[in-house]
Amino acid sequence: MNKENKFALLIDADNISPKYIEIIVRETEAYGIASIRRIYGDWTDLSKSTWKSCLLDNSLSPIQQYNYTTGKNSSDSAMIIDAMDILYENNVDGFIIATSDSDFTRLAVRLRESGKRVIGMGESKTPSSFVKACEQFKTLDVLYKSDAQSTKGRLYKKSGEEVDIKTNEEKFVLNKDAEPITSMDNIKSTIITLLEQQSDDDGWMFMGNLGNMILKRYPDFDCRNYGFVKFGKMIDSFDELQTKQEKSSNGMTSLVYVSFKKG
Repeated sequence: MNKENKFALLIDADNISPKYIEIIVRETEAYGIASIRRIYGDWTDLSKSTWKSCLLDNSLSPIQQYNYTTGKNSSDSAMIIDAMDILYENNVDGFIIATSDSDFTRLAVRLRESGKRVIGMGESKTPSSFVKACEQFKTLDVLYKSDAQSTKGRLYKKSGEEVDIKTNEEKFVLNKDAEPITSMDNIKSTIITLLEQQSDDDGWMFMGNLGNMILKRYPDFDCRNYGFVKFGKMIDSFDELQTKQEKSSNGMTSLVYVSFKKG
């Protein structure tokens, strides 16, 4: 991945909790540089006060948008207008839109029609229309839950102090219903189907191609959602499948292939 790719990071504070900010920033850095960082909400609303330290620590520019009508999220229109302005300025390679609101579906489609990458981030409750409109989608509550489970009982640093995670209530405000949008059964079934249809004459498929096919079909696919650090580890967990490694043509790297087990 080209680390110099520039992205506009746009966060809907009305639909995203500040507890996800570390994950949002971390995932954004995996794609490139967030040259534009904006977060939208009614900052006169006292419920937004929990965002204050996040704004300073992560160089987020707060965009004020008053809620003119009770019960209506007015941040949507401000984000959409800004996104289109950024698109026409043409100084970014893509957009990272953090929201769980389906109202941004058409925006994601429009940005991709203009050749921009669109990475969505939101909770598992996000409507499938927005998820599928994105090139990739990161399920924040599932990743958050995975992070908490993998670090449980260890010490981590926060604001220069070491904190025992087991006693840090803020870190463990988990959504117990957080589950991957696409189930493991669907992922496994699709992998098996793709191997049956797309493998070579000897029954093997390059693992990288298999992973790309899965991601194109399910934008929310991330092996970490299912407890695996790498795609290869997930493949190894399937009893029906096997892998092999071969040297590349230049002899410098190893290529991994996937096939059904014989017998």
